[in-house]
Amino acid sequence: MRSFSVPERIGGFGVLVAGAALAWPTGVARAGLGLPCPLRTMTGVPCPGCGLTTAAVALVRGQVVTAFLANPVIFGLAALVVAAGPLVALRAAGVLTPPKPWSPAGRRRMGWLAGLLAMASWLFQLHRLGVGWAQ
Repeated sequence: MRSFSVPERIGGFGVLVAGAALAWPTGVARAGLGLPCPLRTMTGVPCPGCGLTTAAVALVRGQVVTAFLANPVIFGLAALVVAAGPLVALRAAGVLTPPKPWSPAGRRRMGWLAGLLAMASWLFQLHRLGVGWAQ
């Protein structure tokens, strides 16, 4: 069984997100219900992922500015989606070698990077939504 690299996995997740973003507005319009952020609903404080649904729907509709204003992280996910397709195809064709496992140090660095990205996204959301000291 073929193993997938982290960018390929995130890119595959992004493909699912893009498909859901295409279908989401129709489902919401028919049901009349949206999906609120549980953290924001319970505490009034947005999470780092707040706005990602809005950003994904805007991006698949070509509304780049709206997507950026909702949550700029969507562009990183979109970049991985664009890169993952050719990467998977080239590996499946044997042009590129299979992915190698990350070293413990590499995993730690990526963990820190992901944490910093989540913190930056959270600060952006706090500022965007005018929560407390982040204004």
